[in-house]
Amino acid sequence: MSKRTRRTFSQEFKQQIVNLYLAGKPRVEIIREYELTASAFDKWVKQS
Repeated sequence: MSKRTRRTFSQEFKQQIVNLYLAGKPRVEIIREYELTASAFDKWVKQS
């Protein structure tokens, strides 16, 4: 069995994702397109 590796994202990438959301792109679309977890996405939005 292979172990999942934890992905890390730059602060710039996180801000770009949040900006897309604030510009009106649907949350579900962003999560699906960038293969993010909902919890990570929500945390980034909350921290911005």
